[in-house]
Amino acid sequence: MPSHYLLQLPALLRSWIAPNVRAFRQDKRMRLWVLSLAVGIGVAIAAIAFREGIGLVQLLWLGDSTEHVLSATRRVPWYVILAAPAAGGLVVGLMLQFLLPSRRPQGVADVIETRAITGRQIGFREGILSSIATVISLGAGASAGREGPVVHLGATLASGIGRHLALPEWNRRTLLGAGVAAAISASFNAPIAGVLFAHEVILGHYAMRSFVPIVIASSVAGVMSRLHFGDSAAFLVPAYNVTSYWEFPAFALLGVVAAIVAVGFQFALFSADYLARLVTIPLWLRPVVGGMIIGAIAVFFPQILGVGYEVTDMALWGQLSLVTMLTLIVVKAAATAITLASRFGGGIFSPSLYLGAMTGGAFGIIAASLFPDLASSQALYSILGMGAVAGAVLGAPISTTMIVFELTGGYALSVALLLSVAIAHGMNQAIHGRSYFHWQLELRGLFVQDGPHNALKRNIRVMDFMEPVEGEAEIFDEEKGEAALKAGDTLDKALRLFDTGGHSRLPVLDDRDSRRIIAWATQIKALEHYNRRLIAASEEEHR
Repeated sequence: MPSHYLLQLPALLRSWIAPNVRAFRQDKRMRLWVLSLAVGIGVAIAAIAFREGIGLVQLLWLGDSTEHVLSATRRVPWYVILAAPAAGGLVVGLMLQFLLPSRRPQGVADVIETRAITGRQIGFREGILSSIATVISLGAGASAGREGPVVHLGATLASGIGRHLALPEWNRRTLLGAGVAAAISASFNAPIAGVLFAHEVILGHYAMRSFVPIVIASSVAGVMSRLHFGDSAAFLVPAYNVTSYWEFPAFALLGVVAAIVAVGFQFALFSADYLARLVTIPLWLRPVVGGMIIGAIAVFFPQILGVGYEVTDMALWGQLSLVTMLTLIVVKAAATAITLASRFGGGIFSPSLYLGAMTGGAFGIIAASLFPDLASSQALYSILGMGAVAGAVLGAPISTTMIVFELTGGYALSVALLLSVAIAHGMNQAIHGRSYFHWQLELRGLFVQDGPHNALKRNIRVMDFMEPVEGEAEIFDEEKGEAALKAGDTLDKALRLFDTGGHSRLPVLDDRDSRRIIAWATQIKALEHYNRRLIAASEEEHR
């Protein structure tokens, strides 16, 4: 190589490296990495305390703090099973009435809403109280999961750090994802799934600069969880194998069946919530009534109590009959719907795994009876059903697949699981069109799945781009019937008024006095603000 090229090499390297180093320092990414480490440690401690808290509440009436709830119910009288959920409901109801401003425990949908709306924060006090309400709910036997509340708890801690340090918007959202990843990792001993869940469900993108801090938080939380609970997976899976490649049509058919169960489960959740809203009883009494119903069901079907990991294990090991599993699909879906409609705290991931295990197990028994020489073990079909139903309900096929891998230790069935999960997810989208979390958000007027351009039009408010009136306020003549805006109106409404009336600027009226003009909103400023936010969103998703 000529000498003059060698002399130019250092300058060339500097020109390549210097801009990257400068951007790294300007974004303060090293600080974000350190904060993610702190978030991972803090969330792991909180998740461990959350799980142990459920066991302590459970100990009061079952005499057992482990996840063997079904076995423990055989040692207590029927009236204790009947009364415990109602007693827990009374405590939760009083918390909802007097301590929680939102009047409900919070979960994954609230975290997605916080990420989607710029400037939105999770209240630290309400987040902690919501977690306590959920600990009492699940410890008392409420038929729900612990994953959603733990995710919200992790996001609460991460949001509190971001708010305290006044971090930039993308830093706060990344830290939120780090808290969620740490929560999934610590709760389920599934660090890879935690990373994927944070990107797929919460952030909605796989930006490279967000990847490292989220991995750091998830990794450290996973290590701390394993130090406390051990290295074993959540479910003990018997030996299994795919008997024949001719089974793959059966795996695809299982995906269709799982989609039907997932859609039915979601409609059960929606219907119960709708009916509960029609009932006019005091808020504090709702969990009590719901707890009484749950207790009455549990007297005959104690398998529905709590998170349900023991019963899911039984399905994996082929210890449940076909009739029992088919019955539990209906009863568990109804119990979870009643639990959440009654304002108990809890999530839907564990119930989805439960329903999936029952669906897959029942499907496996039927498949074995029809094709005894080709059908694989019931354990295989139960694992596939777990992933397929959960993936369809959560709207997160990639992270759900990895969660099932890590929960069961079953990596050998990757192709079969991917096929079942993909078909179930696709069928759910074709029939229902949204995940459970997106349905919750749409009830609040937030349409995340419409894309950032539509979400921004609904999230941006006139106050974000209006120009306040200087000096003495002007008076608006209401009798002329001219168009006007309020500071809290959405950008979508403003753009429609600009377009339909041919206006280039509109007055912004005082909320308390509709005759007083406090600012002016111009179409140019509105579009400029909209474009800046679109560019910022695009940069965040691709950097």
